[in-house]
Amino acid sequence: MKRENIGSGSHFEEAYGYSRAVAVGDTIYVAGTIGMDYGARQMSPDPAEQTRQSLRNIEAALARLGSSLKDLVQITTFVDAGETFEKVGPVLGEVLGGIRPTNAALVVGFPFPDIKVEIQAIAVRGCGG
Repeated sequence: MKRENIGSGSHFEEAYGYSRAVAVGDTIYVAGTIGMDYGARQMSPDPAEQTRQSLRNIEAALARLGSSLKDLVQITTFVDAGETFEKVGPVLGEVLGGIRPTNAALVVGFPFPDIKVEIQAIAVRGCGG
């Protein structure tokens, strides 16, 4: 079975030895993805905007592997505090409401204080129509 690894341009991928996404067959595993706009090298302090950007970053990785957000089957949402999820949840509903992947939400400590949300994902190419 063929394995495809892709990166996003984040210097952490090279430094820490991981890929943004790995496809094995039709299954795509997307690493925990923060709301960094890698082109602008900026991250909004707003958790809702971090969520939107994180999903855009995931969408870009999936597109490079011939997939899209429609193919998401599972996400895991990590937030810095329970109150943060109150801002993140509605964005997930707005963007993923028609797709409805499974989701687990966890409150965690991030290694960098500006990060409010990180999303990890699994997609299956072609399952979203």
